[in-house]
Amino acid sequence: MSEQRPPLPPFTRETAMQKVRAAEDGWNGRNAERVALAYTPDSYWRNRSTFLRGRAEIIAFLQAKWNRELDYRLIKELWAFSENRIAVRFAYEYHDDSGNWFRAYGNENWEFDENGLMQKRFASINDLPIKETERKFFWDQTGPRPTDHPGLSDLGL
Repeated sequence: MSEQRPPLPPFTRETAMQKVRAAEDGWNGRNAERVALAYTPDSYWRNRSTFLRGRAEIIAFLQAKWNRELDYRLIKELWAFSENRIAVRFAYEYHDDSGNWFRAYGNENWEFDENGLMQKRFASINDLPIKETERKFFWDQTGPRPTDHPGLSDLGL
């Protein structure tokens, strides 16, 4: 039996929003091995100018990312969806090892297989230096964003 990651396509607005929140929660957990299980074994990524193929490359990429982007917190928001595709916009905040803070903004296009695993991910991302006092994402770093924490639109982002 194939791995499944509900909700499965075809997506409704409700199931697309569930998929987006599950992805956000997974990435905020910063466990690369666990996050990689949401992708097909041969998943294809374009992340900025980096091109990845398969779970092993995804794991290595995410481990390096979260070692470099400290106190990482992410919010994703559904932008559009169709049968087996979802588009999101997102922002995340982090600092580097010198204490410089950033807010990264971007868009992702996702394509899923029939089992709800992401088979393609295309991400366009821009980093904006911010002051620590300009941060907007505050919650316990070890867990998902609380349901009462504002989303991107609520924060004016």
